[in-house]
Amino acid sequence: MTTSSSRTRLSPAARRAQLLDLGARLFATRSVEEISIDVLAEEAGVSRGLLYHYFGSKQDFREAVIRHAVEDLVTQTAPPAEGEPLERLLASLGVYVDYVLANLTLYRSLVRAAAGGSDELRALYEEGRAALTDRIFREDAQGQILTDNPQTRLMVRGWSAMTEELVLAWADDPTVMTREQLLEMLAMSLPALVDLA
Repeated sequence: MTTSSSRTRLSPAARRAQLLDLGARLFATRSVEEISIDVLAEEAGVSRGLLYHYFGSKQDFREAVIRHAVEDLVTQTAPPAEGEPLERLLASLGVYVDYVLANLTLYRSLVRAAAGGSDELRALYEEGRAALTDRIFREDAQGQILTDNPQTRLMVRGWSAMTEELVLAWADDPTVMTREQLLEMLAMSLPALVDLA
C-alpha cells in the first residue's frame, strides 16, 4: 500500500505519464470494470482528486490510457531499419504478438471498444489501424511487396483485421501452432492477399 509520505512530487507531464503507464499496466491484466478510481489512486500514490484533475472521469482516464497504448503499440512495432521487406515485416509482427500477449486484457478492451464502444474509442482504434497500415506502405516504399493503390490498401486493412483476430485466437489456444508458425503464416499471407487485388 502506498502512503502519502512516500509520494513523490512530479511535474504535471511526468505525473500524467506515470498515471498513463500505471493505467496501461493495470488494464493489461484487469478489465476497466474491475478497477475503481480508489484502486487507481492508491496504486499511483495520489489522491482521487488528482486523478480527476488530470482526466476528469474514469471514462476519460480509460480513453487516455487506450490512446497511450495505441501510440505505444505503433511505436514498439516499428520494424528494424535494415533487412528485406518480409524479414522486417516478420520482426514487426513478432513484436506485435509479444505486445498483445503482454497486454492481452487491455488489447481485448481496445478491440471490443472499437466494435461497440464510444465514438472516441472507435476513433482511437481507427487511428491506430490507419497508422499501422500507412507504415506498411511507407516501409515498402520501393514497392517490393505492395503497390500503393485503393485496392491494395483495402486488402491491407483486411489483412490487419485478420491478423488481429488470428493473434487473439492464438492467444486463447497457443497449442494450435507455434509462435514461429503463426508469424510465418501472417507474414506470408500479406503478399498472397495483395496478389489477389
